Amino acid sequence: LNRRPTGGLMDSRLFISAGLLLLGLATVVAESNPPGQACESKNGTSCEECLKNVTCLWCITTKSCVTYPVKTILPPHDLCPLNDARWGLCWMNFQALIISLAVIGGIIIIAFFVCLFCCCKCENFGRTKRFEAKMQRQASKLKTKQEQRKAEMKQRHEEIRQKYGLSGPNPYSKFA
Repeated sequence: LNRRPTGGLMDSRLFISAGLLLLGLATVVAESNPPGQACESKNGTSCEECLKNVTCLWCITTKSCVTYPVKTILPPHDLCPLNDARWGLCWMNFQALIISLAVIGGIIIIAFFVCLFCCCKCENFGRTKRFEAKMQRQASKLKTKQEQRKAEMKQRHEEIRQKYGLSGPNPYSKFA
């Protein structure tokens, strides 16, 4: 079987590369801040100042900078409501960030499956045409062989008729 790389595989490689790039950038940003600075020490400052450290979460209602609770994945409501929480970007709330990432992820997954379905369908479509062409070639070969055998049989019958002197007109033709 002749296999070609599909578009979905290239899309997933691109997605993985982008994810690794973002992870690398987050690491660089995290290492650029002194490791001893705690997020709580930036209370009373601005959102931009707080979010310079990727481990920090800014809450607009309390104007406080807190360490992101990584054990709970999403920050609990008593720490800061999702509408008022900022992480990574000051202009986008955490709830909008989660929704947009979920939508983008869903679109990527759907696009991957659509590409996978289309590639498989197109490959099968081409395979069906090749199969039909192969069957036609085989049928034409069989038809040619059959015609050759008929011609050989006719010639053999003609030789037998000549051998026994029956090559003239058929005496029974007047009864037909």
